[in-house]
Amino acid sequence: MSFGDPNNPYGPPQGGQQPNYGYPQQPQGQPGYGYPQAPPVSAGYGYPAAPTSMPGTVSAARVMLWIIFGLQVVGVILFAISAAGVDAAKNDDALKDDATFQQLADYSSGRLWGLAVFALVWGVLALLAALKVGKGGNGARIATMVFAIITAVLGLYPFIVVGLVHTVLAILVAVFVGNANGSAWYKRPRY
Repeated sequence: MSFGDPNNPYGPPQGGQQPNYGYPQQPQGQPGYGYPQAPPVSAGYGYPAAPTSMPGTVSAARVMLWIIFGLQVVGVILFAISAAGVDAAKNDDALKDDATFQQLADYSSGRLWGLAVFALVWGVLALLAALKVGKGGNGARIATMVFAIITAVLGLYPFIVVGLVHTVLAILVAVFVGNANGSAWYKRPRY
């Protein structure tokens, strides 16, 4: 048998036929082995179905919340070390007689300890927001957006240089959680 032989089973099909290769013929317009394609799943009334896996933007927002938490921990450590250094300087014998330094040190020490506590509280809020991304409802979404907006504003005013990173991350968190993917993720039904 040659390749051009019409009786050759391994040759090209003759007369414009499609090769069968041993599979049953499919009806025209039907995908996959004669079974009809299932209709797309929807939440009813024309709304798209709830996501079954976390969208990429929401996952990125969670990572950014973890980064904000890490930066807050670093801030707590730096504020606490600075406050402890000022407290130690207040007890220095050479500076005890200087009344101006003592007043400034008291003010600075108290302010630094206050900033350490504030950074700790803000870090805990970032941690809670990051933990609620996977299981939280629409209330967690709104709380995360409020947290992100306040973080962006605080990053601009008192802490301009260091706060710039917080501001950028917080704006991205607010956008990613507030967009349609974020809304669908937080409003999905949980069983």
